[in-house]
Amino acid sequence: MAMHPSLIDPVPEETARVARAAFRKGTLLMRVRDEIGVLYEDAMFADLYHARGQWAIAPWRLALVTLFQFLENLSDRQAAEAVRSRIDWKYALGLELTDPGFDFSVLCEFRARLLAGGQDQCLLETLLERLGARGLIKSRGKQRTDSTHVLAAIRTLNRLEFVGETLRAALHALAQAAPAWLVQHGRSDWAERYGARDEQYRLPKSLAARQALAEAIGTDCHDLLAALLNEREGFWPDRPLAVERLRLVWIQQFYHDGDSVRWREPADQPPVSGRLHSPYDPEARYAKKRDIGWIGYKVHLTETCDADRPHLITDVQTTAAGLADVAMTATVHSALASRGLLPAIHAVDSGYVNADLLVASRVSHALELLGPALPDSSRQAQAGQGFDLSVLNGVE
Repeated sequence: MAMHPSLIDPVPEETARVARAAFRKGTLLMRVRDEIGVLYEDAMFADLYHARGQWAIAPWRLALVTLFQFLENLSDRQAAEAVRSRIDWKYALGLELTDPGFDFSVLCEFRARLLAGGQDQCLLETLLERLGARGLIKSRGKQRTDSTHVLAAIRTLNRLEFVGETLRAALHALAQAAPAWLVQHGRSDWAERYGARDEQYRLPKSLAARQALAEAIGTDCHDLLAALLNEREGFWPDRPLAVERLRLVWIQQFYHDGDSVRWREPADQPPVSGRLHSPYDPEARYAKKRDIGWIGYKVHLTETCDADRPHLITDVQTTAAGLADVAMTATVHSALASRGLLPAIHAVDSGYVNADLLVASRVSHALELLGPALPDSSRQAQAGQGFDLSVLNGVE
């Protein structure tokens, strides 16, 4: 795809007339266009496109659609439909009423370009610059940070389903990457056993039968990996990623007991934070925060919270699910400093605070880190017995 930056035209007259007639008080998206203007320009995305090839849809429009999509919590299909059918979207995007829009897959391709080009923070940073220029972000005001869970786009599997699906994914990857090798080294019953996805209702009911099936899958995994390891000079260096994930899963779920492959007991597995949970998303991890457990990631959101200004997100950090909040406090401060958006007061919960950070925040960034101290988790405090300083009051 090729992109040639061009000037952004004003809203077409017919689009403006119909939008004003339909929405006399305007809508949020219309006010964005009227009061803030066009947030993005094609030149910002020039490095993401080739100089030659089929003309791409204007990236400034795709950036706005991505922003509106997040604002209204729409899927790609719904966002593409809104571009075609909604008058206020056409107004904000500067489109004719007869514009047919684009296929929804364009949005996924655009996000992939942003990630590949290292511009995943570009949309947020540019938006903050424009909003700051209009005085909507208070200099050295008050901001707060908190974290929440991000669910991985995967199916939740039990252990038996997981190991079977991991082997199935590896066999499918090998069938595409090296079909001749798989025909030569694979077993005839693998196609029948691993051709279809394992479902809970198809698995054995008794514990003994499930144990036997698990160890049969473990043996098949071992045989496949052993055959691949024998090809170190040829195939192994270029093995598909699914094969490497299979190797890690085998180590985490099985072990050798003499000449047999055994299913690990839960107590013998690695910590849950270090285990794979899906062959299709190897970075997704299990974590628990308070009473919520999930498989996926964690996102840290920072927003302004001044009473006389709108609340705006100023920083987004996505991390592994099990990473402690306190490990991200300094990272958030550095990100805000790089944008010139450091607050005077940074409100957080107890997970982001420790003594070192309280001091470092004042020394390095001249801000007050405001948050409750962690409760005393010692055994004596939990038991409610023993002596502390309060007992010694009045003792000479």
